[in-house]
Amino acid sequence: MNSKDMNVTVSIVTHNSDKIFLSLDALINTLGDDQTIQIKIFDNASEPAYRKRLSKYLTYSFVTIDFYKENKGFGVGHNSNLLNTSGYGIIFNPDIILSENQLKEMVTHLASRPECALLAPKILNEDGTTQYLIRNHLNVFDYILRFVPFKFIKKMFANRLAKFECRGLPDDQDSYVRMISGSFMVVDLAKFNQIAGFDERYFMYFEDNDLCRKVEQAEYKVIYSPQFSVTHLYERGAVKNRKLFFIFLQSMGKYFHKWGWQFF
Repeated sequence: MNSKDMNVTVSIVTHNSDKIFLSLDALINTLGDDQTIQIKIFDNASEPAYRKRLSKYLTYSFVTIDFYKENKGFGVGHNSNLLNTSGYGIIFNPDIILSENQLKEMVTHLASRPECALLAPKILNEDGTTQYLIRNHLNVFDYILRFVPFKFIKKMFANRLAKFECRGLPDDQDSYVRMISGSFMVVDLAKFNQIAGFDERYFMYFEDNDLCRKVEQAEYKVIYSPQFSVTHLYERGAVKNRKLFFIFLQSMGKYFHKWGWQFF
């Protein structure tokens, strides 16, 4: 399939994210003269001054913004941007930095694998190290272990954590995986529409894991392609913010209630 003929939509959902301006500037600069990729932004009831600043990007013909009146969360925003849309979508967090335009190459790679519905590149920290966000198995113990602040405890379970974070995946070839991060994913929109997109009962957290389980349930695959990479200005809000941690626990409960509780 010729990448020039592909309909590609970058979907960004934001709520007062201060990183989005850096992210958009980098994205638009990287796209350069390629204005065939559409950027759809769903704003979840941000502050008026923030919306005013964001609206300046409407000067670009390939940018559209839906200023929503209330904060309905991650899944609602991306569903609004991508459901009933054809081609391929890029789930793109407002804290993702793109330094090289590999979007259409990622799309072409996913399109060449008709058994796959989703693709994840390697996701990097600002210093170039890898963020280990791939999962093949979820259970309560391993998730809680990641929040434990004591290094000696994490050292005791180092091998278990490494397996949980899929640190053994090869860097020089594709791998089928079960779950990828919603911070950045390439989506075959025909398959995304077939499974009705994200489950909107999740406000934030676990909706990406849930989407991957729905993909698996529909008998499609998820692929990790480390030859592509993006940078994620990862803040781990649920670790630092009590309100976000409470939302995290709520979403965890919804996920395991839906897919079955696994504690170890």
